[in-house]
Amino acid sequence: MTYDEHSGMFEQEHRAGTGRQRPCADQSTLMELVKVLAAHPGGLRRWSVMRAIRKERENAAQDIPQKFEDEVERTFRQFCADSDDGKVRRARDALFYKPRERAGEVWAIFPDRAEAWLNAEAVEAD
Repeated sequence: MTYDEHSGMFEQEHRAGTGRQRPCADQSTLMELVKVLAAHPGGLRRWSVMRAIRKERENAAQDIPQKFEDEVERTFRQFCADSDDGKVRRARDALFYKPRERAGEVWAIFPDRAEAWLNAEAVEAD
């Protein structure tokens, strides 16, 4: 399933035992992160990720909210193995990580996990 096919879908998320639906905007942000980082297996600096997603949204004539960067960063951290917040995702389930061998704020994707996640989303959509 392609990025565009996924962008309008909802993802069921279980936080603290509650099945809460994530809004389409958050799902879209996650798909944008996957798309941008999948094209750069070694990772990208945070500002490059923001710039790439912003450019994609501008090209698609999509709205760029005032808290755009907060939304993208929150989504990254939510699915990051190295998350510092209290909602740490199990490392084996994380889609993203911060490469330790790279200096600065670099974000990267686990390609196998992202592909498996996309395939699972495609099955749920059917």
